[in-house]
Amino acid sequence: MPTPQTLSTIDLLERLVSFDTVSDKSNLPLIAFVRAYLDSHGIPYVVAPNARGDKAAIFATIGPHVDGGVVLSGHTDVVPVVGQAWTADPFTLRREGTRLYGRGACDMKGFDAACLAMAPELKRMDLKAPIHILLSYDEETTCLGVVDTIARMGADLPKPKAVFVGEPTSMQVADAHKSVGTFFTTVHGFEVHSSSPRNGVNAISGGAMIVAELERIFEEMVERGDPTGRFQPPYTSIHVGTINGGTARNITARECRLHWEFRGVPGLDIDEIPRRLQAFVDERVLPRLNKFGGNGSVTTETEIIVPGLAPDPGSAAETLALRLTGSNRTITVPYGSEAGRFQKAGIATVVCGPGDIAQAHQPDEWIEESELRACETFVLALGRELSRST
Repeated sequence: MPTPQTLSTIDLLERLVSFDTVSDKSNLPLIAFVRAYLDSHGIPYVVAPNARGDKAAIFATIGPHVDGGVVLSGHTDVVPVVGQAWTADPFTLRREGTRLYGRGACDMKGFDAACLAMAPELKRMDLKAPIHILLSYDEETTCLGVVDTIARMGADLPKPKAVFVGEPTSMQVADAHKSVGTFFTTVHGFEVHSSSPRNGVNAISGGAMIVAELERIFEEMVERGDPTGRFQPPYTSIHVGTINGGTARNITARECRLHWEFRGVPGLDIDEIPRRLQAFVDERVLPRLNKFGGNGSVTTETEIIVPGLAPDPGSAAETLALRLTGSNRTITVPYGSEAGRFQKAGIATVVCGPGDIAQAHQPDEWIEESELRACETFVLALGRELSRST
């Protein structure tokens, strides 16, 4: 194994992929490796653990400890591999031609590796403003792993002028993505023998009504469309991912639990869909459940709201990213990311990173080596940009 001083992007990607950082597991071994790597190059950092102490983000600073720099933001967690048809160990990086395979190779340890690999070169530059590398946790589940670090920016951490979130965009500059809201809706019924249904409350019946209403609202959202005309699919989507309930065929179901989400186009009030569902529950579902005097009820819990990334034409992040990539246009991406959280904190943010999102979350996830090289070029160009006299 090469020494830390000679680790290339692919060397680092191999090490990062080897850590099983599926979101329900700790990322601390990976963070320990990154700390040792940064220490070997004399690059300072702070670690921001979560409340339980089993995960952490790391925020490294290259250059002066002043405001006005740029953050290269990536996450360390990955999605599960269970049930996927991988043809080899997902946590061992392998090469086939110009493709590099492994869980997280595309989403988004490739970006993390490229940033870390370029850090020693950045340190040798005469940076007038800092470049920060932020590696977070729990992006795949809540996008909350950056929140504590963001709260410290402008306090004990420098406040940047721009953030580049390195989710896969094939190194194109994305200035907008949808919001995401996820919810658990639980219908509470009452168990009796199915031969006497009026003596009980069938939670599954209520759940079916709710699924149908969410589908009806979804169709309305399709008709409403995307006022910006930039997103694919060009509408707010609503999706019921899981439904669970009941004990047996001949028992009225005591409980029916739905896990559902929406992905909203810019301009959607994030409260609209849950508010409309609650009105339907109050007006239609509860009277139906309790038609014969039962005690059925429905509760909806918000799991997480991920803010969208709104277009901000001419922002510091957009202007700089377009210049570094040599592009004159931005794109949108259909997935959510941590970018909206930075933007809500008042920091100009875009999404720009290596790889194709079509490869993310798939068995045999892969990234083209050329994408990593393009990311290296981008990071070094950023270093040269921030080395100029201001």
